[in-house]
Amino acid sequence: MNEPPGSQISDAAWMRRALAEADAAEQHADVPIGCVIIDSGGELLAQGHNRREIDGDPTAHAEVVAIREAARRRGHWRLDGCTLYVTLEPCPMCAGAIVNSRIARVVYGAADPKAGALDSLYSLGSDARLNHRFTHQGMLLADDSVARLRAFFAKLRAEGQK
Repeated sequence: MNEPPGSQISDAAWMRRALAEADAAEQHADVPIGCVIIDSGGELLAQGHNRREIDGDPTAHAEVVAIREAARRRGHWRLDGCTLYVTLEPCPMCAGAIVNSRIARVVYGAADPKAGALDSLYSLGSDARLNHRFTHQGMLLADDSVARLRAFFAKLRAEGQK
């Protein structure tokens, strides 16, 4: 997977990797959202999935987990030039973490009409009032992301949990 970042082939391949991370989240009863971060050369820097339930941490969203790992691996909090792939449009907390980590580009799967902070409800990635902006593209392999989320919540409802 060393194609240049931004190519359709590369984007789809990295999103499939994020979808695999989403599957890992479901293994421990977390909402199936996955994230992958690559550096400017197209190399995998970090990956993560939701860990709120298993860690008991409300901030353990897939993006935050991956950003923390990427910063640790880089040895610095700045993730300049990196691309973040995530299966669901980032929420305000995650979009804020993306701004603060200086990630250059975000590609997401499904839109999030209830909490989406890039297109659906807010436009944090392009807000000129913030100290950093990033480009983004949405709806890549969105049907695959939506299918995982629907199946997860249908199972919870069937078990009487939500």
